[in-house]
Amino acid sequence: MARQQERARRTRAAIIRSAAVEFGKSGYAAASLNRILEGSRATKGAMYFHFDSKEELARAVLETAVERYRSTVERWLGRTDLSPLDVLHGMFDEMALRLEHDIIVQAEYRLIIEPDFYRDVQTGGGQILGRAAKTLAVRAVEQGQLRADADPDRFGRTIAAALAGQRYMVDLLGGGLDLRSRFEEALEVVVEAMATPEWDAKFRAHGWRAHARLEELGLGS
Repeated sequence: MARQQERARRTRAAIIRSAAVEFGKSGYAAASLNRILEGSRATKGAMYFHFDSKEELARAVLETAVERYRSTVERWLGRTDLSPLDVLHGMFDEMALRLEHDIIVQAEYRLIIEPDFYRDVQTGGGQILGRAAKTLAVRAVEQGQLRADADPDRFGRTIAAALAGQRYMVDLLGGGLDLRSRFEEALEVVVEAMATPEWDAKFRAHGWRAHARLEELGLGS
């Protein structure tokens, strides 16, 4: 029984992964279930055992991506060895890496800009990052990194929108643009507008203390 359950879990994961590749390349409407089956090496019966429709499969991709956003945020918010703004930088750096290399997260970005999934923006990765940014802004005010009059709500909304805009522009312009440096630039512009002089002086002397590493994201599993 345990072996059968593990085989079913692996089959389901393979179908979701193949679907993410297909949705990421073709979008939702043009995505082909046959290509998803070919990529997953699953049978049609296995696919319909796990998913009733293409929409249900797309929502499974979205849910998997949201789980990855949440896992990233929770892990970085738990770092007690870093200051709030360094945690924020590390978290956003990881999300840039995921958007460049994680096909599940890439597919989520492609799906939520399509009419069938507009409502999913309200619960998607951007909202998770925005709430985390707000939490870290509150901590940064308490620890004297952001000014006492800095508004955490505005901070969270603005930085989440800035990152979404940078992601869009990198897709639009292409040409080897580096999403990590674009995310970092957006973060620095927003932070420097609200930072205390003390934090700014330390930052100019030492820079960011936290960066993500691709090999730590577990994308090969």
